[in-house]
Amino acid sequence: MAAKKSPGRPRKDRSAAGAESTQPALAGVELVPGRVLTRDALERHLWAAADILRGSIDSSDYKSFIFGLLFLKRLSDVFDEEVEALVADGLARDVALTDPDEHAFFVPPKARWAEIQKHASNLGEVLNKACEALEHKNRALEGVLVAIDYNSEHKLGDAKQRDQVLGRLIQHFSQLRVRNADLSEPDLLGRAYEYLIEKFADDAGKKGGEFYTPRKVVQLLVDLLDPKPKMSVCDPTCGSGGMLIECAKHVERAGGDPRDLVLHGQEKNLGTWGICRMNMLLHGLKDARIEKGDTIRDPKLVKDGGLLRYHRVIANPPFSLDEWGQDAAEKDGYKRFKYGIPPKSKGDLAFVQHMVAILNKEGMLAVVMPHGVLFRGGQEAEIRKGMLEDDLFEAVIGLPPNLFYGTGIPAAVLVLKRAKPEARKGHILFVDASRDFQEAPNQNTLRDQDIARIIAAFTGWKDIERFARVVPVTEVQKNDWNLNISRYVDTAEATEKVDVRAALAKLRELEKARGEAEAKMNGFLRELGYEF
Repeated sequence: MAAKKSPGRPRKDRSAAGAESTQPALAGVELVPGRVLTRDALERHLWAAADILRGSIDSSDYKSFIFGLLFLKRLSDVFDEEVEALVADGLARDVALTDPDEHAFFVPPKARWAEIQKHASNLGEVLNKACEALEHKNRALEGVLVAIDYNSEHKLGDAKQRDQVLGRLIQHFSQLRVRNADLSEPDLLGRAYEYLIEKFADDAGKKGGEFYTPRKVVQLLVDLLDPKPKMSVCDPTCGSGGMLIECAKHVERAGGDPRDLVLHGQEKNLGTWGICRMNMLLHGLKDARIEKGDTIRDPKLVKDGGLLRYHRVIANPPFSLDEWGQDAAEKDGYKRFKYGIPPKSKGDLAFVQHMVAILNKEGMLAVVMPHGVLFRGGQEAEIRKGMLEDDLFEAVIGLPPNLFYGTGIPAAVLVLKRAKPEARKGHILFVDASRDFQEAPNQNTLRDQDIARIIAAFTGWKDIERFARVVPVTEVQKNDWNLNISRYVDTAEATEKVDVRAALAKLRELEKARGEAEAKMNGFLRELGYEF
């Protein structure tokens, strides 16, 4: 919504994501005096919040309740920060408190943290009404907060138990101030959510890796795609939105305006969709379009009966998803699966084909896939063959082991492009980056130098011994369309070449010297009286 400008009072950027960190945070976490709220300090605070919930509700629900309260506190704190700045700029305080056009997000009185703190009973209802009021006053928040039911007897127990748990949580978050000026980095709240996903299991009893892509892997994919201002970007399995946000940061680091990007995403999980919307809003990306729904069964990013198409498509779909929607794919009205229908229990190439279908004529995609898609036979081999015959593959990059939280499955990055440069047509770059990483006990990670090496190889497009090789598609065809990286990049240690003739001559010399030494030794023994 547009902001009003008062004469002589320049309007400042009051987006919920912006502003440099210049002021110390309030008490409530262990902070070094005079410093801002750090990621470590915020994570400790969130872990302490989980301790409050532990034993009361299922761990799979921790992240929703904790992040929901953090989001409420964040909006209220930023609103207070804006009010102070507006008054300092000369606006009357009552106007600053009541005029929605003066704020990135208007927080009505019942949703302000100071008001929430006044209540000691019926706290579930108080929080639910605060969320409803926020959504009513801010169309951008529609559907984001009401998905969290703080008054759920099923999850939080009876009224007395709810008041006890929620009261402790409200008191706990009251110790934390999260204004723009308090944050050590603009993306601190997004990182906090990543922390929650990483720590707590989802409803299926699995770790949050289904939604969580390590930051350095995200950086690699974005650097490969190199999005520019005015481009459109889509993540069809966007989770909490980390890849879309990194695309915006990439543009900003290059000196562009991240708001010049068109950012679209779709997410199946309702709770994660809400978090993604929060994440976008907190980063000042209010125009990002994030749809709810199953991308394969019900793509929502459409216009006039057809799929929207993009300059860049990026994703980390769930690996080898069972029951991914084969029945829906067989009668797909958007003709996304022209290369074939993947097996019922392996949805990987369904997502890849969807991504290809939403590329515009100059489009490029980068996607994380399990290694199996490179060599599995049957229907998947036919799909690979079709895409290779259409010369879509630009690069296949093997990643190090144990990068992803909750799974040790080897992964690769596939880079596909609609219109490959003339010099790259009919060829694919294979990169074996599996040995370049920082080892850690629980989860390995890519380093900046590892990402830089991969990007240099992709940009340079030339053979690098034991690391990268440019391969004609005809060679892949001779290998029955198998894309297994080890077939094309020899990573074996170089062996020393042996001159057989010289080695035999040396052996003869050694044998002659040994014979001479033996004869000499026997002569000495005879002189000493020994007989042979």
